[in-house]
Amino acid sequence: MRSIIESVPNFSEGRREEVIEAIVGAVRATPGVRVLDVKPDRDHNRTVLTLAGDEASLPAATMALFEAAIERIDLRQHRGEHPRMGAVDVVPFIPVRGVTMKDCVALAKQVGSQIASRFSVPVYLYEEAAATETRRNLSDIRKGEFEGFPEKIANPDWTPDFGPTAVHPSAGVVAVGARAFLIAYNVNLATSDLSIADRIAKAIRHSSGGFRYAKAMGVALQKRGIVQVSINMTDYRKTPLHRVFETVRSEAERYGVNVVGSEIIGLVPQDALLAAAEHSLRIEGFSPKLVFENRLAEED
Repeated sequence: MRSIIESVPNFSEGRREEVIEAIVGAVRATPGVRVLDVKPDRDHNRTVLTLAGDEASLPAATMALFEAAIERIDLRQHRGEHPRMGAVDVVPFIPVRGVTMKDCVALAKQVGSQIASRFSVPVYLYEEAAATETRRNLSDIRKGEFEGFPEKIANPDWTPDFGPTAVHPSAGVVAVGARAFLIAYNVNLATSDLSIADRIAKAIRHSSGGFRYAKAMGVALQKRGIVQVSINMTDYRKTPLHRVFETVRSEAERYGVNVVGSEIIGLVPQDALLAAAEHSLRIEGFSPKLVFENRLAEED
């Protein structure tokens, strides 16, 4: 069985189409890597890639990504709604088939070392690859963002895991890690009042007493004139999508606001959507085997 690892790098450009195409094109040209999804966001000014490859192909794809991104992205000129600290902001590796989390941790360390030596970008290891608990949480690493990192990196507690102890002048720093499958899930609200999205985000995120496996923040979508509750679901089996959505909708109703819709950034496991269907349709005795395509796959 060929091993499959997912990687979901985020880079800090979501508006200039020619830049996005050039960066994605560099990744596509890497043998052995499939680009499964490209999701740019103009308001966030950020693009999320979903890649599939293995321990041999993903390091080369990451190097191609960095080379193309550093050439074209200057964070001194970058503005967007999403917090960021690097031109390539984060590179996670996720075990899918034929590999373990331990393998992905080793891959994260290998790739992090290569990034630092080749591009002189400071690298922080996070989640399962983190050397200490204080670096496990990506939001703790990213706190202060690009503008605050020159002061932060001077603190001995924030010496990079790899690379120089000075921020790259245009590309910043990057977090590289290994983690379980994460769902980036946004719920859009029919209001321009960002404080409402902020209050709802506070109600659902774990750090504020909400769902154990949800991280959330309020974001203004200037072009659409609405706001968004931007959510990272770090374990969809223990904190289901539908439970979070229903809570956001209920909280929004308290402020007289409707939900416009929700969106998934990148790809999502089938089980997460089947669980939402089972909940919403109240199907008795539900099983994934009731799904035609799943049963057909069993016969192949």
